[in-house]
Amino acid sequence: MKKLKFPTAQTILILIAVLVTLLTWFVPAGKYDSLEYDTKGNSFTKISQEVSVVLPATQATLEGLGIKIPIDKFTNGDIYKPIGIPNTYRKMEAQPQGFAALVQSPIKGIIAAADIIFLILIIGGLIGVMNLTGAFDAGISWMAKALKGREYVLIITVTTLIALGGTTFGLAEETMAFYPILIPVFLAAKYDAMVGLSCVFLGSNIGTMCSTVNPFATIIASDAAGINWTTGLNNRIIMLLLCTTITIVYILRYAKRVKADPSKSIIYDQKENIEHLFGLDSLNTNIKFTQRLRLITLVFSLCFIVMIVGVSFLDWWFVEMTSTFLVGAIIIGIIARIKESDFVEAFAKGAADLLSVAFIVGIARGVTILMEDGLISDTILFYASNITEDMHKGVFANVMLFIYGGLSFFMPSSSGMAVLTMPIFSPLADTVHIGREIIVDTYLYGMGLFHLINPTGLILAALAIVKIGFNKWLRFVIPLMLILVLTTMIFLTVSVYTN
Repeated sequence: MKKLKFPTAQTILILIAVLVTLLTWFVPAGKYDSLEYDTKGNSFTKISQEVSVVLPATQATLEGLGIKIPIDKFTNGDIYKPIGIPNTYRKMEAQPQGFAALVQSPIKGIIAAADIIFLILIIGGLIGVMNLTGAFDAGISWMAKALKGREYVLIITVTTLIALGGTTFGLAEETMAFYPILIPVFLAAKYDAMVGLSCVFLGSNIGTMCSTVNPFATIIASDAAGINWTTGLNNRIIMLLLCTTITIVYILRYAKRVKADPSKSIIYDQKENIEHLFGLDSLNTNIKFTQRLRLITLVFSLCFIVMIVGVSFLDWWFVEMTSTFLVGAIIIGIIARIKESDFVEAFAKGAADLLSVAFIVGIARGVTILMEDGLISDTILFYASNITEDMHKGVFANVMLFIYGGLSFFMPSSSGMAVLTMPIFSPLADTVHIGREIIVDTYLYGMGLFHLINPTGLILAALAIVKIGFNKWLRFVIPLMLILVLTTMIFLTVSVYTN
């Protein structure tokens, strides 16, 4: 018999979609009422099962609904999504999803995730054009020589910088652009692709898990919990330093072992295939890093700098980010004097190389759509909120950590999770006499820890770029995940009793 192979990322997600479809037949349907702010009419719309009611946008309205959030959090745009209203959960008529819904879910997911899918494809096109210019080969060869004997600096620098991006503005989906660029650099430094993958993915994940000023996680969650985002900031800074250090040491130990003996690599059996995938087997080390190639590399790097500045300070999102990479590709084509037909062919080929990744993002979004259409997400939230009744505060904090980890499978969006759960979960902190910032922390840490292996998150898309199986990733990351879980539980317990 042939050895059974671990399924691909696409197959794993389809199996998860089948499981979720079955859950809609057994998990009771239900929904919380929600409240949405209308900026044009300066009013609230309360959306319930029977009817939508327009209410005045006042603090009295919020207090009457049991929502302890300052009115200015809505009027100044901090909370821009509908929030759940506490104590309004009601069962609804079951909406079991059938075979047709299952088949349609990937298509609906692709349509819903069109923004990030086009970002991925345009980035692929940009990389295709860069490969045609030879700038990658020249730049990688130059960097390999410059870092000779100090390759570990690459691990520390990349992980730290990406963690800073994660903690400040939620650098996550944007990292899809970094894998095709940075993996060849790590391979040229005589590490394996797992080292490069982990530096980018873990750096982003630890940064967002310990978000300090991230508007898409910490700030929106604190607003929805009715507290200032600076409350608990010191604890999150300590966790960021602690978890980033643990992660870097973990990667360095693995990288040192692989560099000393390549056969110790978890993906050693894929070594030749991965080197071929990223062009390391045909890397031309004789290409001189000319002034033109340096200018091309500068333009390429500026695309990412402009993207980060735009997202951080100019309220950019996927349309603006995608446009930046498209313009960058065109400018590079002009500088390199690439013929129009060759440019189009290289761009299309580069985009095609990342098409499978785009499909994975769409299928994962389709799973979320199945849960929303089956009306089971709020039911899971309702029963989760009841688990913590009459708990000791130390136990409560750690149980909330695991509840948020579990919920993130069904609601992988950090901002979506915050506005849906914080108005419902944050009052539970009052019942056990702890600060509401602890709920914000358990939300951040729970989502972040499970995100390391969450198949409905970004990990399968990242693995697809590098062509590494999910089973091999689990072998690599589970020991680190256990260390981080224990560290987080201890830190949460201490913070509950000291704050």
